[in-house]
Amino acid sequence: MRSITITGSEGLIGSQLKKFFEKNDGVEVKKLDLTLGDDLTDESFVAKWFKENPTDYLVNCFGLNDHVTKDKKKHTLFDIPLESLSKYLEINVTSLFSVCREFARNNQTGAIVNFSSTHGIISPDPTLYDGFHKDIGYAVSKAGVINMTKYLAVHLAPKIRVNCIVAQGVLSNQDERFVENLSKAIPMKRMMNKTELNDLVDYLSSEKSSFVTGSIVTIDGGYTSW
Repeated sequence: MRSITITGSEGLIGSQLKKFFEKNDGVEVKKLDLTLGDDLTDESFVAKWFKENPTDYLVNCFGLNDHVTKDKKKHTLFDIPLESLSKYLEINVTSLFSVCREFARNNQTGAIVNFSSTHGIISPDPTLYDGFHKDIGYAVSKAGVINMTKYLAVHLAPKIRVNCIVAQGVLSNQDERFVENLSKAIPMKRMMNKTELNDLVDYLSSEKSSFVTGSIVTIDGGYTSW
């Protein structure tokens, strides 16, 4: 039986992947999420958990996002607080490294799948966010995830493979105007359904991708191809 740990298991993407894998009789799913009391910024907790809960594969969906809401105060590059940059880096980079390292420390084989964002490749477009500037900490941290993936792929090979999915435009409960504007900016002219990630994650967290490591797989409907 294949065993998979999903971090951020109760979030938008994590919960979908959890549901997908739990339907498969040949997969055991272990879950980690802040809402379940799991603090992945706690190095001691992470080390203890992975020592006691070995699995074959690790899918990292956890992270701090910069959700823009109607009642959120508009800010520009010049009034983004510096401490917010540190917070994004702490959770999206430092804690991610801690989780990946402890998984690798307790595994002789397996694979890690990280999640980044198109904002780790290109700058967020302020026109899509009604004048808001997405926090630079989010973009910088997601760029860090991409380079961390490449670093880990080299240093953990040949025993453990590490790959990264760069996703954009996952449809959830976004504002109707935002959905319309982003859909226009995507060559496929729509946003992604979260179920469209299932098969890609399944492939990367199995022996089907036994010669794939250090790859950055973009699933964005062509958004970064302009």
